[in-house]
Amino acid sequence: MSGSEHVQGAPSEAPVIRTIAMPSDTNPEGDIFGGWLMSQMDLAGATVAFRLACGRCATVAVDGMAFLSPVAVGDEVSLYARVTRTGRTSVQVAVEAWRRPRDGETVTKVTEGTFTYVAIDRDRKPRPVTAPA
Repeated sequence: MSGSEHVQGAPSEAPVIRTIAMPSDTNPEGDIFGGWLMSQMDLAGATVAFRLACGRCATVAVDGMAFLSPVAVGDEVSLYARVTRTGRTSVQVAVEAWRRPRDGETVTKVTEGTFTYVAIDRDRKPRPVTAPA
């Protein structure tokens, strides 16, 4: 797939993070650990929140997490994130993870969730999103 091609249903924007699922990311059964995938999603969401808030943010909630399809060792995982709501001190970000098998071009959504971040200052106290850290 070239950079300009778009698979049905996959986000058209560039991913915030693209990574490869490795053997060290598996659970005792040999499947990619859901916690690893969730941490990648949190990194993607935090990147978007940090940009909007112009500084440090803390994860305060994860809502609506749904695992739709498994990820295998060697899959390329692309994480897409977009702001869905901004409060006085908080930013809500929708995050989707999509996989592409190593030997194929078909992408499949594997999970989605909503992450909420609070902008914090140097003393780790909430601050307005529009104010720099």
